[in-house]
Amino acid sequence: MSDVDSIKLCDISVIDSGEDDFSDNLEALSKWTSTSNPDVERKVAEIMTGVREGGDGVLVDYTNRFDRRACENIDELNICKSRLTEALSTIDPAVRNALESAAKRIRDYHIHQKQESWRFTDIDGTMLGQKITPLDRVGIYVPGGKACYPSSVLMNAIPARVAGVREVIMVVPAPDGFLSPIVLAAAAIADVDKVFTVGGAQAIAALAYGTDAIKKVDKIVGPGNIYVATAKRQVFGLVGLDMIAGPSEILVICDGMTDPDWIAMDLFSQAEHDEDAQSILISWDHDFIDVVHQSMSRLLPEMEREEIIRKSLARKGALIKVPDMLSAVELSNQLAPEHLELSVENPDLLLPSIKNAGAIFMGRHTAEAIGDYCAGPNHVLPTSATARFSSPLGVYDFQKRSSLIQCSEQSASALGKIASVIGRQESLTAHARSAEYRIIK
Repeated sequence: MSDVDSIKLCDISVIDSGEDDFSDNLEALSKWTSTSNPDVERKVAEIMTGVREGGDGVLVDYTNRFDRRACENIDELNICKSRLTEALSTIDPAVRNALESAAKRIRDYHIHQKQESWRFTDIDGTMLGQKITPLDRVGIYVPGGKACYPSSVLMNAIPARVAGVREVIMVVPAPDGFLSPIVLAAAAIADVDKVFTVGGAQAIAALAYGTDAIKKVDKIVGPGNIYVATAKRQVFGLVGLDMIAGPSEILVICDGMTDPDWIAMDLFSQAEHDEDAQSILISWDHDFIDVVHQSMSRLLPEMEREEIIRKSLARKGALIKVPDMLSAVELSNQLAPEHLELSVENPDLLLPSIKNAGAIFMGRHTAEAIGDYCAGPNHVLPTSATARFSSPLGVYDFQKRSSLIQCSEQSASALGKIASVIGRQESLTAHARSAEYRIIK
């Protein structure tokens, strides 16, 4: 028996689109459990009400309770600017260089997204246009604790700064008082104005309602756990939101010519996030599917987060065999993945047919992980098939658009005649008369 034959294959669904039960298997793969539940809704509502009514004092109490802190006042949760600068100057130089390099690439990319005001005068003399205004104050939520997510700081704060947001407030939990200096260094690089070590639903409440110490923001961005997602949903409409993010996803379309170990590790890169993450490979080379399965099984015991990856692959992973490239693209569009790798010889041939994807990674050498950290485009992406109608976080999420209209005496008369007719058809006579007053007799 060969070494390959002796490998115990990891638990992941291997399905064929030609099988009778494929539709049922696909539905099971794409079905997500809710990011909330009635018990969580109730607990979050209680927390939100408490912070809204009790302000900083209640915020400190919840932080002490949930994050095992012993703070006496809100000042102890406020990280001063000098501490951010100190963290930046003391972290490993190689880490600082990586963060600064990533930040530059993120900033350079997002500058291209910045919109500018514009106007024109039409044939009848009416000036029409659009005024672009940055949001005034934005809150960014960064997951914390023993996890370290400096990339979340960069990806959320830098587009806001490029957009011209006046004040960026960052909240990050610090269970047991632990806060990664690398996260603080990233905040310094991204020019965050204020940092508070609060997390969970109480942090969202503080940003949405405002307290004496934490001013109410216009928009909240950034990922979090089920309590954070539920809290964001409860304040929708009071403040702007980026999205209610679900588990991370990757879908790889491969022609069978990429190194199978590369594909295996690309699938692992999402599966290691948590047990609900989803990793899918689609290929019309059925033998390649089997080879990748073997690579995954061989490499999995080497992974530090092996158990999380195993559970993720068993619950939500899939290796899907399709008859041809067109079928692969159609299936991808149906699933609308957060991350889509086109691991093929000529990805530009496939690109026009791709309709639904948060981010598209083109070619064999483009690992999704590069996009997570330093390629430049944002890693805050639509999940759970919302790429059908949503886009990545960007500068445009931190800018408002106001319409501009200015009539001359002549154009007010001409347009007034049109508005009068439509207004009276809608039985809105005040509308009609308002326009009619400006008609030149």
